[in-house]
Amino acid sequence: MEQQQPERREGRSFPERKGQKRKLEEGAAAAAEDREISTSTTTDGGGDAILNEIAAQVSVLNSAFSWQESDRAAAKRATQVLAELAKNAEDLVNVIVDGGAVPALMTHLQAPPYIDGDLAQKPFEHEVEKGSAFALGLLAIKPEYQKLIVDKGALPHLVNLLKRSKDCSTSRAVNSVIRRAADAITNLAHENSSIKTRVRLEGGIPPLVDLLEFSDSKVQRAAAGALRTLAFKNDDNKNQIVECSALPKLILMLGSEDAAIHYEAVGVIGNLVHSSPNIKKEVLSAGALQPVIGLLSSCCPESQREAALLLGQFASTDSDCKVHIVQRGAVRPLIEMLQSPDVQLKEMSAFALGRLAQDSHNQAGIAHSGGLGPLLKLLDSRNGSLQHNAAFALYGLADNEDNVSDFIRVGGIQKLQDGEFIVQATKDCVSKTLKRLEEKIHGRVLRHLLYLMRISEKSIQRRVALALAHLCSPEDQRTIFIDENGLELLLGLLGSTNTKQQLDGAAALYKLANKSMALSPVDAAPPSPTQRVYLGEQYVNSATLSDVTFLVEGRRFYAHRICLLASSDAFRAMFDGGYREKDARDIEIPNIKWEVFELMMRFIYTGSVDITIEISQDLLRAADQYLLEGLKRLCEYTIAQDITLENIGGMYDLSEAFHAMSLRQACILFILEHFDKLSTMHGQNQLVQRTIPEIREYFCRALTKSTTNLQGLRL
Repeated sequence: MEQQQPERREGRSFPERKGQKRKLEEGAAAAAEDREISTSTTTDGGGDAILNEIAAQVSVLNSAFSWQESDRAAAKRATQVLAELAKNAEDLVNVIVDGGAVPALMTHLQAPPYIDGDLAQKPFEHEVEKGSAFALGLLAIKPEYQKLIVDKGALPHLVNLLKRSKDCSTSRAVNSVIRRAADAITNLAHENSSIKTRVRLEGGIPPLVDLLEFSDSKVQRAAAGALRTLAFKNDDNKNQIVECSALPKLILMLGSEDAAIHYEAVGVIGNLVHSSPNIKKEVLSAGALQPVIGLLSSCCPESQREAALLLGQFASTDSDCKVHIVQRGAVRPLIEMLQSPDVQLKEMSAFALGRLAQDSHNQAGIAHSGGLGPLLKLLDSRNGSLQHNAAFALYGLADNEDNVSDFIRVGGIQKLQDGEFIVQATKDCVSKTLKRLEEKIHGRVLRHLLYLMRISEKSIQRRVALALAHLCSPEDQRTIFIDENGLELLLGLLGSTNTKQQLDGAAALYKLANKSMALSPVDAAPPSPTQRVYLGEQYVNSATLSDVTFLVEGRRFYAHRICLLASSDAFRAMFDGGYREKDARDIEIPNIKWEVFELMMRFIYTGSVDITIEISQDLLRAADQYLLEGLKRLCEYTIAQDITLENIGGMYDLSEAFHAMSLRQACILFILEHFDKLSTMHGQNQLVQRTIPEIREYFCRALTKSTTNLQGLRL
């Protein structure tokens, strides 16, 4: 059974990025220092004012492409106004694009031509390009405009902007334009495979890799974010990123004190490794393992999550890597992450532990480090992926004999049995986990559990008894529940005032009963000591050779002493003893209906009879009176088919009144099977408490008999 890997993301998930604005909005505060526009410019007024504003700014961009200071200032302001509109009102993006902003902004991704007579200075150098890249990146938030922007020729200009640090001295303006270019590429390529490829073909990957070593941390982060997007599900891009020697740089970034940097770096590595076993080997060879493990203790939940997911990917197939991850200290922080309030963090750590737990050397260590309890608790989650990852990890831990006692001691069996699992795959996984545990209940595991059942505190003793009732093999039942007193622990739960304990005890006893009956059905009625003689159907109420007549409700019933003598001790006493009926020709039978008596006699003559539920109780009374054990069992069987939640009390009273052992056994099993419903019905708890002594006797008899039969089979 293989665990489904959580879906990786391209990016856009850093906590500073709200909605789909992601990186481009993250630097809004910094951009405000050089923004010369008022918010009111973009938000006041109605729809016509907005349309006019957009048209005016597009017109400025179309007419101000020169080094003239006034043109540069106007173009800078125009890019900022359009960016502000796109950022603050996403529904305006369509209007901005329809207003012709894309080609106008595209023009200003590059510096204007330098004409003789221009001043030596270059006013607002890099800043107009930065504003254009920023605005285009915001427009690219909407997937339908990604291709439009790229088709207009944005990529070559954006790639050139990435290289500006090589063409001039580094300054804040240069850093900003590079960062905005990288962010724009990220948004243009987001979830668009063809554009990812076009970025590579335009030569965008090498400069992005170079920027991983840039002195400005925001540029590093932006470059890593772009590479993360470009690497996602694009093998050619992955290969080129690795060929450009990105791995050593990314691994160094994993150790950065800047959470935003190591978050993006681990995201890039994760996307490189995803579905690429060869790159995974290169990443590990480059020394990524320990820095990734270090991120499990990061103060940044996003980095922790990505690191856990990456460790799960590392551990997917390579057994040695699984061991190394554990040896290098990943288990404890992963277990701590299981208890985080962050659902995704819990999901990824459970995923990583699930992969690690598929190695036999790791299983006991994870349990010993405290992993069982948190994983079991996650089974209560209403998140299907989280629940399944936890179940898969538990499935791995259940494969180690050293963990079985701990599973049971912390109540894991009940948790697995009682859980409400959302998807079928999780239900199957839990079922296989219980089967694994069941297969290990023997030898030293069983001895340890019996030891716990003797010396532990009461709550653990009961957990062990409950688990063994469900998991033990039939040949061990007598040892566990009779010799080692496990039955009394279960009966103690049944007699508890705690409803959950009662339910658990009843379920365990019912399971135990089914196991014992499967091998040795308890025959409550002893065989008759006298060999039976059946005269046959033709002699039922036949005068032929009849030597005795019964009077039932004033009607004669012809019978034959030899058949009656062989049928029961009651008739033998009647005809052989000192009773007045001994020599009587006609014997009156009081208090029995004709149809009941006729059926009783038919059974005596033939050994079988069809019994309806309507007549079964009267026939039981007659069979008990005349000591016809075979007929009594048939009646009990018929009556037992009619047991309901409403009449169970009366049925149990009936079994006691006529010492109907088979019926009483059926009542006991019904009570145990339907205990959850009975426990909510008024007055039924008294019935349960009244039956406990009989339940004890039933199990003592059943478990002893089943063990004896097993021993006989072996002989």
